[in-house]
Amino acid sequence: MPTLETLDLASLYEAHARRVWRMLMRLGVPGASVEDAVQDVFLTAQERLDDFEGHSRPETWLLGIAVRVAANLRRTAKRRPTISLVDESLADPASPVDAKLQQERNLRRLEEVLSRLPGATREAVVLIDLEQLTAPEVAEVLQVNLNTVYSRLRLGRAALTRALRGLMEEAR
Repeated sequence: MPTLETLDLASLYEAHARRVWRMLMRLGVPGASVEDAVQDVFLTAQERLDDFEGHSRPETWLLGIAVRVAANLRRTAKRRPTISLVDESLADPASPVDAKLQQERNLRRLEEVLSRLPGATREAVVLIDLEQLTAPEVAEVLQVNLNTVYSRLRLGRAALTRALRGLMEEAR
């Protein structure tokens, strides 16, 4: 288990910045704000480096900070409108460029479905199903009871299933 003596911000950033970035996106941080959010995570980590006691992995500790940063940014993002500059109605599914558009559209739909989940439920789904953390690690990151993690995951998966079925019916 790493200790304070073996941790430094540069090695934390090098080892975990990509994962933090990806998780922030999945937790609903708007694309234009992700780089700033990653910086916020690592600035917070730098400020709290002395608080890290080595009871958990540094990655788990960073992801906990990222969850809190994402929650703060989601609250402020709700007040700002989003604008799309792409007219998707002109897409041709046979074109490689349009196939990429379709993939991006599907990712936006997933983000939309995830955004409908309550924050705590979304965090459990993203951390376990997308980031592949274990339930005990998620309990540690979110600072909740393990049974709470399982409950949130069950509720989140059920909500995702319902929402995805609805999207599939809309597409027909």
